[in-house]
Amino acid sequence: MSSSSIKEQPTAAMDLPVLDSTCVASHTELSTGTSLKGRAMAWRKKVLTREGWLGDYNYTWLCTPALPFLNKPRSPPFYGLDVDLPLVLAISCGLQHALAMLAGLITPPIIFASALNLDPATSAYMISASLIGCGILSSVQISRIRIFRNYYLGTGLISVVGTSFATLSTATAIFDAMYKDGTCPSVTSAAGVVTRKPCPDAYGKVLGTSLICAFLEIFMSFLPARVLKLIFPPIVTGTVVLMIGASLIGSSGVLNWGGGSNGCINGTPGTYNELCPTIYAPRPLPWGSPEFIGLGFLSFISIILTEIFGSPFLKNISVIIGLVTGCIVAGGTGYIDGSSIKSAPGITFLWVHRFKIGVYPPAILPMLAVYVSLAMEAIGDITASAEVSRVKVQGPEFETRIQGGVLGDGVSGFFSALFTVTPLSTFAQNNGVIAITRCANRRAGRWCCFFLILFGVLGKISGVFLSIPNPVLGGVTTFLFASVAVSGVRVLSYIKFTRRERFILAAAFSLGFGNLLVPTIFTHLFDRVKDNNKGLEGLFTSITIILSTPCKC
Repeated sequence: MSSSSIKEQPTAAMDLPVLDSTCVASHTELSTGTSLKGRAMAWRKKVLTREGWLGDYNYTWLCTPALPFLNKPRSPPFYGLDVDLPLVLAISCGLQHALAMLAGLITPPIIFASALNLDPATSAYMISASLIGCGILSSVQISRIRIFRNYYLGTGLISVVGTSFATLSTATAIFDAMYKDGTCPSVTSAAGVVTRKPCPDAYGKVLGTSLICAFLEIFMSFLPARVLKLIFPPIVTGTVVLMIGASLIGSSGVLNWGGGSNGCINGTPGTYNELCPTIYAPRPLPWGSPEFIGLGFLSFISIILTEIFGSPFLKNISVIIGLVTGCIVAGGTGYIDGSSIKSAPGITFLWVHRFKIGVYPPAILPMLAVYVSLAMEAIGDITASAEVSRVKVQGPEFETRIQGGVLGDGVSGFFSALFTVTPLSTFAQNNGVIAITRCANRRAGRWCCFFLILFGVLGKISGVFLSIPNPVLGGVTTFLFASVAVSGVRVLSYIKFTRRERFILAAAFSLGFGNLLVPTIFTHLFDRVKDNNKGLEGLFTSITIILSTPCKC
């Protein structure tokens, strides 16, 4: 889903040149023939010539900062989906795409690992698996594979996938339910303080439940796109996305900004989280200490300044700039614990760590709601990707892109569980990279997939991500989650408001904002129901999880 600031999207009406399959010979496909010899000669020319490496792209424009006293170079032409692309441009654009989505990809596994108190080695593996899984399954979405008749797998656009923040909020609620009903172990002290023990099996149960629920989205993909749009109009999708973003700001972003989301906000004496992030940290402090607030604000303001003054390349990776700036200062002042880097392996891959796959029955209904939400998000994200890539957003071809994208989301959800990764869905923040670099070429997308897999295989990189101090991560993720909420507002802005629309939104916001401001309102809903029926207890738990997450809107 979308988790970055909204960028202005170019339209086909702009007078700058557009390069597509009908353009001049210097930008035609590598080889129109089918002979192996012809393709080999074309690749030889690509690799051994200056034109093949650099082309005529304006790299000066890509690296020129947006300072008031500098004249802006002329923007380069727009590179369509399948035109010939210089190698340097394909690699640089692919790297920008990978870096642009990096913060959004590492955030969910870090939060999951923290919620389940997993050890650093397992936590680092979860980050690596997420990156590798995203790289593999993004390549499927980009490829657009024809299955039969007019049914496809994938969008054929630069539609990358990552863990949706809808999954993040729901999975966190499921973990809370598992600790509450005894599925996961916890210890209660004499003072009544509950300490959660590590529970990797909870993650395995979420994976197993996700695996079987993925078939719902796979089935939905074979419905006509117009039917899906009627079932999930903008007033529904916009509200859900807005609530997800707002929920994550309060439940994760700001809490980490203040020092941690592991309960250290309470500062309970005699416990490991009396101070933030824990009493074992290099420099533990009470939650909300000015040192923590300052570190988070430094990361936050770095993103804003990069967006205002940075070059097009830096703007695409503004979130990474915020993380790097915050980590440099945090490292220099002693807030970084390097043990996760030391314990992380040099090289890793999928299934190095394994989780016991299971099904948690109370999570089935919430996970089905998640996949409905993912399908809604996918429709909007694919539409935005098509617009910024300057392809048709109406007609049979566009409808097959919607169908292929929703199917790709469902298939990604199924295989991601086998990859030990929570459900992956279409991300939209890469549309900003396309808009700025003026490159929608699928070769750049494939290089993005390569870099994501490379980042995941290099295990030390995951150790570095895991060592990021909570305030730095909080300052960045608060911005990311706010961008999700803005995406929801943007969808709602397309609605023509009548009395009916205002009434529907008021009803949805009543429950949504009420639960956000008082998150414990539904916690004790069924406490007085005395019944030994395990099935009924599971149903009550399932309803409580749904009511406590933004997807209910």
